[in-house]
Amino acid sequence: MSQLFYLKECSSTNDEISKFLLYENSDFIGLHTFNQTKGRGQYGNVWTQTAGKNLAYTLAVKSQNILCSDFIFNYYTAIIIRDFLAKLADHDVKIKWPNDIILKGKKIVGILIEKKKINQNNYFIIGAGINILQEKFDEISNAGSLLTQTGQLFDLEDAAANLHEYVSERLKNIPPDQEILDTFNKHLFRKDEISVFEIEKERQNGIIRNADEKGELWIELENGLRSFYHKEVKLLY
Repeated sequence: MSQLFYLKECSSTNDEISKFLLYENSDFIGLHTFNQTKGRGQYGNVWTQTAGKNLAYTLAVKSQNILCSDFIFNYYTAIIIRDFLAKLADHDVKIKWPNDIILKGKKIVGILIEKKKINQNNYFIIGAGINILQEKFDEISNAGSLLTQTGQLFDLEDAAANLHEYVSERLKNIPPDQEILDTFNKHLFRKDEISVFEIEKERQNGIIRNADEKGELWIELENGLRSFYHKEVKLLY
């Protein structure tokens, strides 16, 4: 059973979701808004959205139902949202390690997954900020939206309801770890392409080879193959 709630405005759906978990007894509790004022990204980054143009969505899932590792779960969540947007946009969509979603070279989704204990239960709190109708972004930004990248207008309410249903269904049957890892690498942004990276404040050319089960990204650099955790390397694109 799943339920989806709506707030006209909130600071962060990841923060507000806990209020809904105190009263409901569903396996999947979702919350969305089209006006999030203080969205958070991975590792303290800020996720800024324009009111009435984009979707902020959070799903709370009891962690006792998730048997894979946190890293694999993060990968699988990114795969699910990638697949949903690929169907919606009718276009190939990529995953920028560890879990940003890229459409035609622009970031359209940021994902933040947290673990919280609420009302004696442990939860994965899956937050996704999806740019849908926003038209203008900072000139130096790598961000885009479904509208800017496809030229299509999408209904925000429909997108929210369909996303909640899709994610909830996909989380009911989690595939084996290796299948998740293979699928993640299949859709990995700039895999096997020469790219520019910022490593220890220096720019280097390299080639992304794969992400592994420990959450590391393997990059072939001029001095050999190296693995990196998030924030140890920045892909410039």
